[in-house]
Amino acid sequence: MEHVPALAAGDRPGPRRSLILAGGGMRVAYQAGVLRALEEEGLRFAHADGTSGGTINLAMLLSGVAPTEMCERWRTLRVRDFASFLPFRKYLRGPKLLGFGDADGLVDYVYPHLGIDVESIRAARGIEGTFNVCNYAEKTNVAVAHTDVDLDVLVAGVSLPIFMPPVERDGELYLDSVWIKDANPTEAVRRDCEEIWLVWCIGNSGVYRRGAFNQYVHMIELSANGALFEELSHLRARSEPPPILHVIRPEFPLPLDPDFYFGRVDADALVAMGYRDAKAYLDRAPKGGVEWAPSATRMRDPPPGVAFSRRVRGTVSGRPVEARVRADVRDLDRFRRERTADLVGVLADGRPAKSGTFRLEGRRQVYELVVEDEGSDLRVVLESSVRDALRFLVSLHASGSDSVRRRVGNVLRFAWLLLRG
Repeated sequence: MEHVPALAAGDRPGPRRSLILAGGGMRVAYQAGVLRALEEEGLRFAHADGTSGGTINLAMLLSGVAPTEMCERWRTLRVRDFASFLPFRKYLRGPKLLGFGDADGLVDYVYPHLGIDVESIRAARGIEGTFNVCNYAEKTNVAVAHTDVDLDVLVAGVSLPIFMPPVERDGELYLDSVWIKDANPTEAVRRDCEEIWLVWCIGNSGVYRRGAFNQYVHMIELSANGALFEELSHLRARSEPPPILHVIRPEFPLPLDPDFYFGRVDADALVAMGYRDAKAYLDRAPKGGVEWAPSATRMRDPPPGVAFSRRVRGTVSGRPVEARVRADVRDLDRFRRERTADLVGVLADGRPAKSGTFRLEGRRQVYELVVEDEGSDLRVVLESSVRDALRFLVSLHASGSDSVRRRVGNVLRFAWLLLRG
């Protein structure tokens, strides 16, 4: 069963690289798009590390699922299979539950659909994999080698307190490590890696949002980012020179898991965002990497705006083309003046766009995507008239604000702009 996964360095010459897949909940579909871009760039890795949601993509990779197939498996996954509720009678016990749900959905549906297979993970060669879990009794992070992984390790790696119970393994309780570590650059340094490629999904902006769930997320953001910065500081002090650090992350914080679960963002968009951001970074990646500092994961503050998703059709060189797109209108005042917004998309054949723009020309909606086609860029322009607007209004939603009044107002303002032209 031995196999060499995609992105494995094997015996190839070149710098010894580490691929670090940090957490981010279900939103780590984003990382599949990043991995596709890294593979296209020809990057290969001697070590790969996963924490929290990042363990899912690491498990896929070491199971032998190539990045292109990873994107497709995420795109066709039923996101609601992640949630596995307990029998109703258990909820009657009140607040004494070990977790709001269990791992049945992961084990029975999500992992099989994503192609995750424990025996294949253990049989991977040409790359050293590590899966991070938290030993609850010792309050320490444990990096489990991929050759020692079992189903308990995979489940423990994503068992977030409150949402899922801890996993007992060899007489110890294990949990998601996100509260103490959401990425493990120390493991890369320990393995003498010369370059670290970190794929970061956890938010890091200056916006503090209202509501208990948002503030629970902020606690994770504080813990994950703070632990990373402290670790980078220590490593930089004891490593001369430290490895080159590359960080691929979104420009704005990704939508949260409830947005994914309830359809306000889909896997097509997340995969396309990851691919776009990776391509953009690879195009401008500084030779010496980024600074080992808090700026490494800093994102822009999301202003109040709107977003929507839809399918669009058209023709390119006489051939019919269909794409699933998502537009993010970050600033309505700016959109009113310039009539353009960010766009990501995936063509029907599975190719994500490396960049995109949504434009409003009068009452005509124009969706422009740039995809790679046989070594060159192909510009795909798809149009939609206002008559089609009602077909996607159901997906139109506000973003970047917790004020109900402002959210409703932004949706209405944008809808009026589309209708008025």
